[in-house]
Amino acid sequence: EAVAADWMLEFACCCLCRHFGEECPAEFRRWRDVAQALINGLSKIPTHQKKMVYLCQLLIRIAKGKNLECHFENDQRISPLESALSFWTLLEREEIKLEKLHEDIRRLIQIQIVAVHMENGYFKEAAEVLERLFTDSESDKPLRVKLATVIKSKDPYVPLLQSFSYSLLISKIKSYIELFVKENESNFLIQAATKQVESTGLGATALQNKTVNVNKNDKGNLETKRRFVLSIILLRDMLRQMQNRCLNVESSLVWMYINCVLGLNSLQNVEKHGDALACGRRRQRWTYKEDLELKSGIREFGVGNWAKILVHGDFNNRTSVMLKDRWRTLCRIE
Repeated sequence: EAVAADWMLEFACCCLCRHFGEECPAEFRRWRDVAQALINGLSKIPTHQKKMVYLCQLLIRIAKGKNLECHFENDQRISPLESALSFWTLLEREEIKLEKLHEDIRRLIQIQIVAVHMENGYFKEAAEVLERLFTDSESDKPLRVKLATVIKSKDPYVPLLQSFSYSLLISKIKSYIELFVKENESNFLIQAATKQVESTGLGATALQNKTVNVNKNDKGNLETKRRFVLSIILLRDMLRQMQNRCLNVESSLVWMYINCVLGLNSLQNVEKHGDALACGRRRQRWTYKEDLELKSGIREFGVGNWAKILVHGDFNNRTSVMLKDRWRTLCRIE
């Protein structure tokens, strides 16, 4: 069970990196939920998985970096980017040596933490966050002084902030991802699934049931779908073998399998309707019945076990992240 969860976390991290780099928001959100559920299930992060977990958490926060209404920490003052900076610090500690890319990314995150607050008109909060960001060390002093001057000007369009823009931060993160993927090219789940399909002849059934016209623009999407189908086949067969041997399969692993299957349907829907489905789902009002289901699930499974609550409850096209956000809203209301 632990080995299977290890494979899935590695695969989820690989998918997060790929969809972040390709800027596929719908796919990124789906694998974000899968990765977060797997990470939440870890009682302790194994040493060999630390970089993987830190990178997943970093990307999740960078993707939400401009949304100051989104909170990942108990302290509501901490913005997504400030939370991302803490995971970047952990990632740096796991590296053998610090490179210029690391320093560039750290500086860009620090600058954009201030920039995002200023873009939203939160100049007082920008000054407060500046105090939290920097120590009194001489190495930090030049940037600290420059940012303090920028905040006093109350102009979010000064050359410093324009030169170290959010798009540049995203570009640098993508460069880091490329290096990370090269160092971790062997994804066991993809390799084992490929062998499984080739040995049993499932490839023709799973991937060639209907004719697909592939042009240059569609090749990337087809490869994503193929890899996803292969991983589902392997995980399905693995679960069956474990159950046939009367082994105790932790329910959380089964929920992850179910979420992956649901994710395949989601991928097909996105292909047909684009991001309209996801956008419509986010705007959908919560019903009284759904609130009751959420409260019942929390009583049974506890706060934080959103994946289990989602599978057991009767919710209308929700995700585990939506459940978490709704619970925060209910807590504030009550």
